[in-house]
Amino acid sequence: MTDHLLNLHTDVLAAMRRAPKGFSRIAAGLSETDDGHDADLDVFRARLAANDPGLITVWSRSLAQWDAALTADWSSTPPCSDARRADVYALLRFDDDLSKALDAAVPVDKGPQPVVISESNQAWYTRDKALARAFYWPAYEDLLRGKGWSETAITSLSEAAHNVVERLADPARPEAYAARGLVVGYVQSGKTANFTGVIAKAMDAGYRLVIVLGGTLNLLRGQTQRRLDMELIGQENILRGADPDDIDALIGVDYQDDEDWPAKFVSHGGRPSHRGAFDIERLTTKDKDYQSLERGIRALDIEKVEKALPLHDPANLHHAAARVMVVKKNKSVLTKLVNDLKKIGPILGEVPALIIDDESDQASVNTTNPAAWEEGKANRSAINGLVCELLRLMPRAQYIGYTATPFANVFVDPDDSADLFPRDFLISLPRPAGYMGVEDFHDLHSDLPASERTVTTSQEAAHVRGIGEGTGDRLLEAMDAFVLAGALKLYRVANGVPEGAFRHHTMLVHESVRVADHAVLADRIRALWDSSYMSTESHLRLAALFEADHAPVCGARADGLPVPGSYEELRPHVSRARQLIASGGSPVLVVNGANEKDYAQPGLDFDRTPNVWKILVGGTKLSRGFTVEGLTVTYYRRKTQQADTLMQMGRWFGFRAGYRDLVRLYIGREEPFGKDKTLDLYEAFEAICQDEEAFRSELAQYAEMIDGEPQLTPRKVLPLVSQHLGLVKPTARNKMFNAELTEIRSPGRPIEPAAYPRDAAVIEANVKRWLPLLDVFGHAAQTLELPPDETSPLTRRFEARTSLIPHASLVAVLRQLEWEGDNHFAPHLNYLSKLDGELAKVDDWLLVAPQTTSNRRVEASLLGSAPTSLVRRKRQLDKAAFGRISGMEHRRWAESLIKEAGEDVNSARAGVMGVGPRTGIVLLYPVVDTSNDSGLLSAVTDGTADPKQVIMAFTVVSPTAANDSSNRLLRFRAMRSGSGPSE
Repeated sequence: MTDHLLNLHTDVLAAMRRAPKGFSRIAAGLSETDDGHDADLDVFRARLAANDPGLITVWSRSLAQWDAALTADWSSTPPCSDARRADVYALLRFDDDLSKALDAAVPVDKGPQPVVISESNQAWYTRDKALARAFYWPAYEDLLRGKGWSETAITSLSEAAHNVVERLADPARPEAYAARGLVVGYVQSGKTANFTGVIAKAMDAGYRLVIVLGGTLNLLRGQTQRRLDMELIGQENILRGADPDDIDALIGVDYQDDEDWPAKFVSHGGRPSHRGAFDIERLTTKDKDYQSLERGIRALDIEKVEKALPLHDPANLHHAAARVMVVKKNKSVLTKLVNDLKKIGPILGEVPALIIDDESDQASVNTTNPAAWEEGKANRSAINGLVCELLRLMPRAQYIGYTATPFANVFVDPDDSADLFPRDFLISLPRPAGYMGVEDFHDLHSDLPASERTVTTSQEAAHVRGIGEGTGDRLLEAMDAFVLAGALKLYRVANGVPEGAFRHHTMLVHESVRVADHAVLADRIRALWDSSYMSTESHLRLAALFEADHAPVCGARADGLPVPGSYEELRPHVSRARQLIASGGSPVLVVNGANEKDYAQPGLDFDRTPNVWKILVGGTKLSRGFTVEGLTVTYYRRKTQQADTLMQMGRWFGFRAGYRDLVRLYIGREEPFGKDKTLDLYEAFEAICQDEEAFRSELAQYAEMIDGEPQLTPRKVLPLVSQHLGLVKPTARNKMFNAELTEIRSPGRPIEPAAYPRDAAVIEANVKRWLPLLDVFGHAAQTLELPPDETSPLTRRFEARTSLIPHASLVAVLRQLEWEGDNHFAPHLNYLSKLDGELAKVDDWLLVAPQTTSNRRVEASLLGSAPTSLVRRKRQLDKAAFGRISGMEHRRWAESLIKEAGEDVNSARAGVMGVGPRTGIVLLYPVVDTSNDSGLLSAVTDGTADPKQVIMAFTVVSPTAANDSSNRLLRFRAMRSGSGPSE
């Protein structure tokens, strides 16, 4: 039976893809029924209330698109907000009842959005233009839908890709412009899906040559090629007219032995050129990188329909086929490509091209020493030089780098116009739904003492297993965890969970970069396997680990997935898991070496092999770019001092649908380091992750446009980031400090310095500078309450001593403080100093000294003050900076009180504390640099704290109105070469 109402709603929504309009007026013109029943809004509301799946699906697509549009000429409200949705309903002319029904059926997705830092760009990629020639993007959308992506996730990807494409140059513009940009994602978080969407939209818009720089090995390049072939290029472009039923015609066509061909490869329903679109010609295949052949030259020489007009003219552009190649970042391959491009001639300057640089911080960045450069000439490392040459040869080429570790790209000299600095835009992608990242392995925001954390309340307790002096190497335990996880996956399949997510099941062992070490380790694992899994004792050992580890973790975190009640119930699946892991004669695959043949192992091909259930032993090549499918257990003990290298080794991050509770990280906590030191790899990784999160947080905080102009541009990102993180020391290498950050305004937001002095004498001097305000320690303790909020439905309480101090008294102390290295607090102090009426007026500050819980409290006097509660905090590895100073509940209490005082001058809660709209809050902590109570006690003698060991650390939250009418948050001063700074 025809569903007239669903058909009508589908047609009406299709008619207003660009923007919402009066629904009833359009529906009346498109109605299929004589009585207009299908246009009746009351019938629509009733079907929404009945959870009609068809209607909810079509409305989910449109509402998600309208909600998420970053730029919308029909609404001035922020994306993904209730205000934006209200504008949508107003334009649709829906009443309150229907609006509420739609809200219930399709709630606004208020999750994190992309953060865009950009120069002002020429508006050319409008919604209408995006829709006008859309072909490859809708096909990609449908493929994702078929893979089970939600409408919200598809819309999020669409908007993120749109944000990128609209910042490229118009492919049809008469004058050439080559944009440079950077997209920052998360390790193993789906960056390939984003740049596939960008390529689809860019080709639909008119880009006709796409070059993807896909890794440094054919293994990685081949992964990327296959993804693009499967999800974007499609069957018809791969076959190039060959009859899929003619075996002879398929000779030389790749994927004929691929398990997913053709079922999972997108089909365009015929040759795209026969359907009013354009074909894609592949210049590389799954197994073949770019070849320097005559055919390659001719393939790049694009013919024009109107020969008197340039290729980028619309008369030629939209008739031309697109060329796509995925090439290694390899000197030989890129040299072949550059040489071929040089032979093509003038038409190359007419081709709108797009270069996607996957893992753009690897190999692409120039690593030569500027001190060795000839005057006025930059020397370039091999890959950097070749990529820059590609861009020189193609003046219409747009360059987009993709990375999860962006610091190297941000540090590129912006004044080197030929280099790859992202001068036009920097986009930070949101953490995707379902992604396991740093927050799933580290307790970054937990105020619970370590001794009170459980597998329910702690990510570390649930997923991380430390390796130290007292634990042994735990390698066999990690292998047992891998076997148990495999058995639990099989158990879930037997109990109705779809097996797709469990096709591959892997364990990664990463101890060294040395090939010889890998061989020894693989032999040891094989020996352990042969001796440890062939007896009754092995079941006793596995049962003990199941009861001690997997049973409680699964019980707390399985999220409704089947969990066996005992090991005996799991035991039959243990035997099958062992068989799968040992299939082919060995449970181990070694993945290393410098040659492609070292990686061309049938058992490692996640595409062609039905089930890869193996323990992978390897080094660098497994830690960068290569996706280890089904990764469940990681055994990691490799040391590195490079932040980006360490971050990229986080292969345990990724999507783990159906087995998040089974993921385990065995990681070294006391690895030998130097002559007489040990390194906690888990803490080192946490410190790097905090830096990455701080980078994203800084971008998000200052991304807001002011009067239609960006207050933060890509050129100003570096001084901002280095200011916050203390990452870079001024050297000859860092000519990119072309702007000095002089002021950071933070109304209503916490200012928390982190880089406190290490020198004992300076630490003591800072304590003395705080003395005029330490009377607060003698005030009576009171109980402060944090009401229920989005983080907890409970009221939380803590004890603190408080005192109200004048603004001038606080600033006088802050001005005297000394810091480690460069004074990164200076831009904040410049702001706070102006709150005397110059910028805004702050009368006083509530000084709050939180007290630790009574059962763990260590109190001591400080330079004659009343006794106060000392606090444990630990500096980040090899840094002056602490990871965090204020307790999360203390900070939330301060922010909520400041917000309440700013919104309601009669707030009783704020009034009791003496906090008004012109009062700020300072959280003050006497900190000892230690991670345990014994370290805290060692700083105290006879009730007196050693001032050389106590760091007076603080967090400042200024009033919400503490800014001028411009609402700017940042102020920079230009640095001109040879003449110093200028305003």
